[in-house]
Amino acid sequence: MKKISIFIQTACAIFFLSSCEDTMDDLKVAETNPVVLSELAISNIELDPVNNNNPAVTFNWTMANYGQQTAVNYSLELSSDAAFTNPVATGTVNGNNTITLSVAELNTAVGNVGLPPFAWNAVYARIVSSVGTQTSLPVASNSISFNVYPYFNYPFMDYYLVGNATASDWNNNNNNNPLFRDASNSKIYHYTGFFGAGEFKVLETKGLWQPQWGTNDGSSIDVNTGSGSDPGSFPSNNNPIATAGYYSFTINYATNTYSFTPFDIAALPSYTTMSLQGTAITTTAMNQSSFDNHIWYVNGLHLTPGDLQFLTSAGSVWGGSTSFSGTATLNGENVPVVVEDDYDVWYNDLTGHYILIPLNL
Repeated sequence: MKKISIFIQTACAIFFLSSCEDTMDDLKVAETNPVVLSELAISNIELDPVNNNNPAVTFNWTMANYGQQTAVNYSLELSSDAAFTNPVATGTVNGNNTITLSVAELNTAVGNVGLPPFAWNAVYARIVSSVGTQTSLPVASNSISFNVYPYFNYPFMDYYLVGNATASDWNNNNNNNPLFRDASNSKIYHYTGFFGAGEFKVLETKGLWQPQWGTNDGSSIDVNTGSGSDPGSFPSNNNPIATAGYYSFTINYATNTYSFTPFDIAALPSYTTMSLQGTAITTTAMNQSSFDNHIWYVNGLHLTPGDLQFLTSAGSVWGGSTSFSGTATLNGENVPVVVEDDYDVWYNDLTGHYILIPLNL
């Protein structure tokens, strides 16, 4: 039997003469028998992204007995295999023998254990009891299994250019160029390319004028979400781009700041064709923008889990290590495609920025 002794030591002090007397109380805590996790009333759980706050599943188990009146921790662990090779702690309660996961919580949990979306797969659950803040004397329960059909949470926002300085003009649904999301900071977006003389704004959804971003004072970004006045245009209100050319635009939604600076393309190559290749797709030619020949795109392209690269007319191959968006490098890693869907795929050969925008997630 394993035991934990908790020693409580008291000290007393008297001015000028000091004497100490130790007292010790031993609280003996014995390892419990495993708790019993009950089977679920249902064996198949299909997760609905529309009602993701609804309860999805409730787990119940017997109470542990550590031989003392002490608070007991109960941790719910999920795994993709019965051996719990890489278990994921999903929730913890103290002194209670039931836990309920919402649809969103269960969807996140099964994603964390590695279950793919849009497919039925088995997931295994168990309860680990322990005592104290150090979760001492952990004991695992029996395991149960059930089948789950998860959905995919697309965690990012996408933004689009509109304005007479851009390829789409003042049309909010004209194959508008997307901003390229920074791979390391999802609040930062970039667009480097050709801008005509004029001005532009940023939209969140193609076909809708709000939410709409611009600038009123030329130093920070302003937004109209639909209940106020539209902001002024970039690069600064009442001060449009005077000379058409290549510029680099960066917008930071965390700090509400932006920059707009000239960009020199003199030393950079131009390509006549660009193709997508990889295990996620059969080799597919990309379209070259007629407004800016360094911007390439394919709309509504069906991709399956796998990877892809960008193949240029010069035979060079560019790739990146981050899914959905990132910066490709020459002979870099393959861009991971983590979920099957139809995508708008955009690539900027000036900077290597790429973005894969799912259309149904």
